[in-house]
Amino acid sequence: MSHVDLDTSIGYALKRATSALRSAMDERLRALDMTVSQYASLELLAHTPGLSNADLARGVFVTRQATHQLLAGLTREGLVEVTGTGREQRLHVTARGLERLERASAAVAEVESAMIESLSEHDRLSMLRSLSACADALDRAGR
Repeated sequence: MSHVDLDTSIGYALKRATSALRSAMDERLRALDMTVSQYASLELLAHTPGLSNADLARGVFVTRQATHQLLAGLTREGLVEVTGTGREQRLHVTARGLERLERASAAVAEVESAMIESLSEHDRLSMLRSLSACADALDRAGR
């Protein structure tokens, strides 16, 4: 017998919201010939140029093996360039990547706006703080 009440479970509500967000992002980004992982990679690299493969994997929540496939596609399309070798290898978004990111980022911002449009500014800030606190608590518990 389950010990989780789905009607009051924050984890279940969070999973539903995450799934709905991912589906909406998939739909919008597919029209731009981009995946959520590609978008997330470009967004993270634009904000933090020079990340390593391992840093990128952690930042976009994929395995390092998946990052290699992801980067192969991004570099083949000329969206990301790789400098250095081995442990000194660093990743950077190209000018072409920034152009694609601009359209993708606008699409994702529209999805997020639709998701939170019924929330007050106070509720938005409270949700952001609460979700960050939850993630921090689980990160600490995992150490």
